[in-house]
Amino acid sequence: MKSWWRRTPRSPAKSPIQERPPGLAANDAAPAMGVDRALRRLEWTVIRRLDGLLQGDYRTLMRGTGLDLADLREYQLHDDVRHIDWNVTARLQSPHVRVFTEDREMSAWFVLDLSRSVDFGSGLKAKREISTGFVGVLARLLTRHGNRVGALIYGNDLEAVIPPRSGRRHVLHLLHAMERRAEALLLQKGMTRLSDMLKSAANLMPRRSTVFVVSDFLSEPGWEKPLGQLAQRHEVIAVRLYDPLELELPDLGLVPLRDAETGEQLWVDTHDKGFRKRFARIAAEREATLRASLAKAGVDALELSTDDDLVEAIVRFADLRKRKVRSGAGSIKAFA
Repeated sequence: MKSWWRRTPRSPAKSPIQERPPGLAANDAAPAMGVDRALRRLEWTVIRRLDGLLQGDYRTLMRGTGLDLADLREYQLHDDVRHIDWNVTARLQSPHVRVFTEDREMSAWFVLDLSRSVDFGSGLKAKREISTGFVGVLARLLTRHGNRVGALIYGNDLEAVIPPRSGRRHVLHLLHAMERRAEALLLQKGMTRLSDMLKSAANLMPRRSTVFVVSDFLSEPGWEKPLGQLAQRHEVIAVRLYDPLELELPDLGLVPLRDAETGEQLWVDTHDKGFRKRFARIAAEREATLRASLAKAGVDALELSTDDDLVEAIVRFADLRKRKVRSGAGSIKAFA
């Protein structure tokens, strides 16, 4: 079996469309060891705690399309119209859908926004660290049962595509790619274009999959339609990253605020009560618009704060996913 980690790097230039496992050159050894330590820490502090809470996790919470026909039943409002059996519908004069045996294996994709805005964090952790922790835990939970995970890494543009594979070594490769892309973006500036990222995801995912869009959704407008189009083919979960300071400013006096993506900086007087109220009102309006856009696109949403406990957030998400699977209800509303 060919090893993911080679001692000598490949000579051809790297393709922006598909990234292969990198060679472990001398200057990559330290970052790779750091990623391995980070994954071990996640396995001990998060995944071991989840093992006792996510009972029966081998029966995946994400539905597969399946190949084996299990049953036929009448169409209900929440059913996917693509499962309608038109021959049976014509004979019985009422819509009927095919019910398939769920696949035990699945392919999952992480569409990762690693733009400059996710570097922000007012506490001990930045949004990027929360993103890395979530991806590491979910990827490890999925791959240890043979499921495959891939990733699209996006900075100011599509930086890399990691094809779906399984195994712990592949998870290490994914986390290492996230870390290298984060370092490369430190000198880059420019507004995030989520619409480009989502359109690229729709073009590069040939099979129906479960897609986690991990982003703070601070972007140029126009991403709502591509997200809805992606959700028509795939099961999409929007993992929204945020920091409490983005919702409400404390009284800190005169402080500088800098746009992480454009570099624009200005001084604001947070001692001004009126300014703090206007900031909170605008932030609340942005929150309401974002949640409405995600609901309209038909995607489930998980909101992760920089001060969240990752175990509690994943358990909360898994519980709501279980309830959705059992009830057959439509999309879950965004939940924190």
